[in-house]
Amino acid sequence: MTNIRIGSDINALARTAADAIQDLSKKAISQTGRFSIALSGGSTPKTLFELLAREYAHKVDWSNTYIFWGDERCVRPDDPDSNYKMARETLLDLVPLPASNVHRIKGELEPAEAALEYEGTLGTFFQDQRPRLDLILLGMGDDGHTASLFPGTDALNEQTRWVVPNHVMSAKQTWRITFTVPVINNAANVMFLVAGSGKAARLKQVVQGAYAPNDLPSQLIKPTDGELIWAVDQAAASLL
Repeated sequence: MTNIRIGSDINALARTAADAIQDLSKKAISQTGRFSIALSGGSTPKTLFELLAREYAHKVDWSNTYIFWGDERCVRPDDPDSNYKMARETLLDLVPLPASNVHRIKGELEPAEAALEYEGTLGTFFQDQRPRLDLILLGMGDDGHTASLFPGTDALNEQTRWVVPNHVMSAKQTWRITFTVPVINNAANVMFLVAGSGKAARLKQVVQGAYAPNDLPSQLIKPTDGELIWAVDQAAASLL
């Protein structure tokens, strides 16, 4: 099931996402005793994290919340490009979250080693079953990529691995570690956060255009037994 939730601006979008996290965490903890969430990087999640730290520090049961990441750059955890560093500084260090509940991708390792180690982390947490996170947060790039699933890359076709290294051909050629499509689509809830008029045309193409997942990897995200939520601001939704 898919739904689109439109906020007036990035702050309203963040509020929508924060409220959803509060509701989903409460439901998951009441049913299973824990809430698992995979975070993403980028400017829009940063706004969400700052809001969560400021106003939801005591509205979410952080002691039973477990943090993962859908992707990470192959950098040290204190590098300015690290998704972990951004989340730690804007959220994780500011809420009553046990350090043992945080499961970061070790981007400082060799890419293949980092991916295998994170698969092991997921396997331990989910008792060697395919991971089923309660919520995965995603962004959508200008090129239609999500997590570190970039157009035309081998990672798009991976069906057995949970986490893989993926080489990104860009101005800054880098290695990334990313969840694979089967893991993302096995989540109970997946939420895209998309803001800004610069994303409007691509969002329309991904949501309403022809199916071309090799060029628009975000189209691959279709939870098999869960909910897909697009939390977008008015500017990004202007062409829908």
